[in-house]
Formats: sequence, structure tokens, C-alpha cells
Amino acid sequence: MRIFDKYIVRNFVSTFFFMVIILSAIAVIIDLSQKLGRIEDNGSTPWEAMTQFYPFWAVWLVNTFLPVAVFISVIYFTSRLTMQTEIVAAQAGGISFYRLTKPYVWVAAGIAVVALFVNNFALPWANIKKNTYQYEYLLSSSKKGEYYERQKISSQISPDEFIFAQNYDRVQKRGTSFVYQEFEEEKLKYQIIASSFNWDEKDSVYILRNAYIRKVKSGTRDSLGYEITLKRTFKSTPDEILPEGYVAETMNSIELNQFIQKQKFKGSASVNAYMNELHQRNSSPFSTFILTLLALSLSSQKRRGGIGLNLALGIILAFVYIFFNQISLTYSTQGYVSPFVAAWGPNVLFGVLTAYFYMKRARA
Repeated sequence: MRIFDKYIVRNFVSTFFFMVIILSAIAVIIDLSQKLGRIEDNGSTPWEAMTQFYPFWAVWLVNTFLPVAVFISVIYFTSRLTMQTEIVAAQAGGISFYRLTKPYVWVAAGIAVVALFVNNFALPWANIKKNTYQYEYLLSSSKKGEYYERQKISSQISPDEFIFAQNYDRVQKRGTSFVYQEFEEEKLKYQIIASSFNWDEKDSVYILRNAYIRKVKSGTRDSLGYEITLKRTFKSTPDEILPEGYVAETMNSIELNQFIQKQKFKGSASVNAYMNELHQRNSSPFSTFILTLLALSLSSQKRRGGIGLNLALGIILAFVYIFFNQISLTYSTQGYVSPFVAAWGPNVLFGVLTAYFYMKRARA
């Protein structure tokens, strides 16, 4: 590695880490100041929040905005080098723009590899810690009620079996308006309707109350029965039927892939959201290459306005990237776009943009 390469790598890495640390610290301070009242009202303390929530929240925050942080870091330090004519001097000394790109790619590759590991294995662990505190102390009363007490169940637990419930309380482990249906060759074979039910974790059984049982018999009258209390086991527990809302982000990619297959089988309406999470873990690190080259192309030529203009342009493009990414994920969650297209679409769009600006800069 040449001295100039080391110089670029050192500037890239130091600027990136400085940017990440400063922005993370500012974000934590602002967020804590806004949530301080709710933290204390819900029985926690600022110290507990700083030790049990914000370290893991910061990991999530850095990971979420990593491509943007890389983009702005490259624009800033490359603009500074350009204004000091160091880029011009390097090219005048015989270093082509393509050769100049090498150290940028090396650092981007290192960041991408680390991010890939964090996304797929380390971040899920951090999300478990973050979400445990968040759902205990940071949810409003209405959100807590919506999350814990008013959950609907509608799930296919086997090729021929379905379970429905109007309301399910995650904490009390009980619900209302329970329906179980079993089919044979697309015809109803067996049905249970109960006014309420409890989940007994100790014995792993459903305790159904005021249960009406119907057995459908071809050629004869259906068999009807009634039980004040009926204990039954089914092929899925309520927690398996109705996983935590944030379950996808708490699983490593191997576990998440297996979980998605099970949810597809059950006919879950949240499959696209889970697949978005899976694809985003790989597309986000890859975007560091694209945004690094785009930032280099935009900031390695002198222009009126200097660093300020380059930073302004970089921030605008960063927000366009975030906006387009969020729009894609929203459309995917609603079923209008496939999760793969939603996750990789912004990279393709910015990849084309990057190729144009990079080739234009290389020919300059």
C-alpha cells in the first residue's frame, strides 16, 4: 500500500468514526430528553435507560444510517482534500482516477463486511436488549394496550387446520371468541367455537370455555356437543401463532429464514415485512460501495461553494436515498412490490446514478 493510499484510508476511517460517534451522541441526548418523562412515569430511571437501552439503540441507529454516514463522511473529507488541491496533485503525479478509487473501495469493503456480520448476527442480539426495555418502559398506555391486550389471531397451523380469535392478551394469556376449524378435501370436518380461552403454559394446553363442538358427518346429521370447560392441544402455541411484532429483527438470518418459511405455511399477513428485514440485512452493507463511489465522484473536483456546497448536495442525496428506501419498504409491506425489489431497488437506482457520475468524473 502506497503512502497516498494509507493517507486516504486514514482520512476515510477517522472521519467516518468521528461522524458516527458525534451523530450517535447527539441522537442519544435528544432522544433521552424527549423520553425522560415517560421513562420516569413508567418506573425506570435515566441511568437504567443509558445502560439497558441506549447502547443497543445506538447500535441499531448506526446500522440503520450506516450507508448515509459513509456517504457524508466521504464527501466531507474528499472535498477537504480537493480544496487543498491534494487530489489535483495526486493526479498530476500520475495517479489516475481509477487508481485513486482503490483505497476508497478497500475501506468501503471493510465497512461492508463488518456491517454484514453485524446485520445478520450481532444486531439481532442488540435488538432483543433494546426491544425488551422499549416495550416495558417506552410505550404509551394506548400503545401498550394495543400491543399486549388487543391482538387478533388468524392463522393456518397445518394444511387443513385453522385457528381464529377476536382478542388475545399476551400478558394474561387469554382471549375471546375462539374458533378452531379442521378441513378434509376443502370441506369442513370438525369445528370448535368457544366464548373465551386461556393458554396454560405449564401443561401446554388451550383451556376453552363454553365450547360448542361440531363434527360434520356426510350423509347423516352433524354431531353437536357442548363443554363448559374443554382442554385441547393444537399444533401451535399462541406465541407461535402470534409472534412478537418485532420478532424478525431479533433473529439471526438463519433463524429468520426458517421462521419465514413457517409463516408462509401459516399464511401470515406479515411475511413481506419479515422478508424485507432479511433482504435489508444484505442490501444495506452493499450500498456502502455505491454511495462511496458516488460521494467520491461528486466531491473530487473543485467547484464554487467548496465543502459547503458538496455537503449540502450530499445531505440532499442522502435524504433522497432514505426516502426512496422507506417508500419501497412500505409498498413491499403492503404487497405492491416484492421484498427483493424493495430492498435492492434503491441500490440499483443509485448504482446507475453512480456509474454515470463516476464515468463522467473519470473522463474529466
